[in-house]
Parts: sequence; C-alpha cells; structure tokens
Amino acid sequence: MATYSITPIPAFNDNYIWLIHDTQHAWAVDPGEALPVLHYLNHHQLTLAGILLTHHHADHCGGVATLRQHYPSLTVIGSPKDPLPPLTRAVQEGDTLLLAPLDLTVTVIEVPGHTLGHVAYFGDQCLFCGDTLFAGGCGRVFEGTAEQMWHSLDKLNQLPASTRIYCAHEYTESNLTFAIRVEPDNPDLQQRLQQVRAARSQHQITLPSLLAWERQTNPFLRLHEPTILHHLEEWIGHPLSTDPAQRFSVLRQWKNLC
Repeated sequence: MATYSITPIPAFNDNYIWLIHDTQHAWAVDPGEALPVLHYLNHHQLTLAGILLTHHHADHCGGVATLRQHYPSLTVIGSPKDPLPPLTRAVQEGDTLLLAPLDLTVTVIEVPGHTLGHVAYFGDQCLFCGDTLFAGGCGRVFEGTAEQMWHSLDKLNQLPASTRIYCAHEYTESNLTFAIRVEPDNPDLQQRLQQVRAARSQHQITLPSLLAWERQTNPFLRLHEPTILHHLEEWIGHPLSTDPAQRFSVLRQWKNLC
C-alpha cells in the first residue's frame, strides 16, 4: 500500500503543481511558482526533498530558484534537452528514480512535441505528464512536430488503463466541449462532460483522470473512430491521409482554432 499522498496545489489561473508527500517530506512536480508550495509545506510542516520538471515553460519551472533558496540541498530533475533551471540530475528515456525518502519509484518517459525535451514520470500507476496528455485533450505542438506529438501520445496510451493521469492544467471542461463537437454521438463523452461541468460549477478539480476514461472520450486517442474521421473530413473539406500523425495534425489544428 502506498505510504504517500498526492495533493494538487493550484497556481496561476489554471495550473496544478502536484505535491507528492508523506507526513514529513515532499516532492513537487512542475512548481511554476514558489509561494503556494511554500505555504503548503509550512502549513503541513513538510520538508521539500526534490522537484520533478516535465519541461521548460515558466509556468512549470518558474518557482525553482526561490524554492532552492529555502531548500539549498534540493534535488532538481529534468531533461537536458530542455533549457531548464540548473539540474542536479539530468534524465532520459528509461531512467528510474527513487523519490527518496518517499516510497515511490518512477520511470522517465520522453514525450517530445509540446517542447523538444518534454518528459513524463510514471510509477505506481501514476503518470505526471505535464502538458503532453490532458484530460480530454493534449498539449499544443510548440517546438516539436505533429509526428513527434502523435508518437508521444501513442507511447503514453500503451500504459495500463488504470493509470492515473496527473496533468498540469484544469482544461478538462474546455477539452471535452471541443471533443463533443468532434464526436457528438459518444455516450461516454456526453456523460463525462455532464459530470465535469457539474464539478466545475462547484469549483472542484477534475483531476487526476484515468487512461481508461481517455480511451473512451479523448479524441486525440480515438483517431481510429469512423465518426471522428468523418467530422475531421467535413472540417478540412477533403479526404484525410491514412497516416495517423497527419490525422492528429488536422485535429490539433482544429482544436487550436477553438
């Protein structure tokens, strides 16, 4: 049985900093700002042992320098392929990390697309995936290619259906609102959107998601579905390529305009 908890710390307008902790120590995932983390640590009398960074955007790593001032021996982990704050350990695909002194080991998964050096961390059925896979959607392709992003999503989709998805933004309602335009007759999607809207009307968090739910409702993982392909062809105005990366690119372009 796990001896740690995972707590969302809201930041900015719609970010979540995930704090993995027991009753004494904690690791922070993507601390874009330091003050909410410091407040939580001080309130619960926790010591910050380390930081996991998924990518270099400021809303994911902007708090590292301040947290280092408070915890000089802090472990900071991330990919050397992204221009991150100074790291104490640079990681790559397949590396395993013990988040000492917590009872959790994670494996590094390289998922380029949103940024060239974006990584995710997977362990104990938990996936910390930054801005790659979202609940009901996926991240924008800023630095990589559509093909890279498609392969990254496909790689994450190979994880167990029971995987809990700790992504970094509260985008679920807007993502599912778009998804139902792409696949309006999906009853699982209709039900999920209704549940998410009810939760958000009460200012409740919609995360973590489950990979099983994403396979039922996330159009970026469902590009094999005839209904989605039909609506994509209607939107683009001509037949789609058989290449899944090209199909992904069209769907991402449509989402970018919404």
